[in-house]
Amino acid sequence: MARKRIKDLPGFARPREKLLERGPQALSDAELLAVLLRTGVEGKSALDLARAILEKAGPDLPRWGVGELSAIPGVGKAKACQIVAAFELARRFSQRARPRIREPKDVLPYVQHIADKKQEHFLCLTLNGAGEVIQVRVVTVGLLDSSQVHPREVFADAIADRAAAVILAHNHPSGLLEPTPEDLEVTRQLAEAGRILGIQVLDHVIVSRRGFLSLREQGYL
Repeated sequence: MARKRIKDLPGFARPREKLLERGPQALSDAELLAVLLRTGVEGKSALDLARAILEKAGPDLPRWGVGELSAIPGVGKAKACQIVAAFELARRFSQRARPRIREPKDVLPYVQHIADKKQEHFLCLTLNGAGEVIQVRVVTVGLLDSSQVHPREVFADAIADRAAAVILAHNHPSGLLEPTPEDLEVTRQLAEAGRILGIQVLDHVIVSRRGFLSLREQGYL
């Protein structure tokens, strides 16, 4: 049987191309693992193999060793070492002190990369009770309105992270920093959803090539 190849997928569906276009936050667990594996085996693409690993290991994957992983058909010792090394590196970095958000300018290192994007990118930063950043994710790419940025898309990951608060951010490709009516409606809707869920929306930051604007500082939150 001919080996399935990721390059046979359309560009938007290939994990590596998707990562380059939308960032790692937009990829599923299987897609991230496929990027790490790089290649598949006879009859299985890297994505197929990644799904098989996740199905076998489940939530215990970060704790699996080389022996357990290499016992999965198609993985082998080389790929098992790659996975174990990646999780160990992530573990070491996660144990170091997380940056704390104290004021709007502290958000910029996490969102500055979208300032020059030609499409609007809407991001969500999840924070713990100490104001430390847990994760940064892309929620949507495209025009910003309340129908696209639904509370479930924002707060599902925040709940999974056990976040105490979130900070929202998006870019204005036009370069203007003045919030639009759509920006304010999305902020109002998400702040209300956050109150119901017990997850505070601390701020909504707009960035562009001209700088940044905090809706909290402007009195909208």
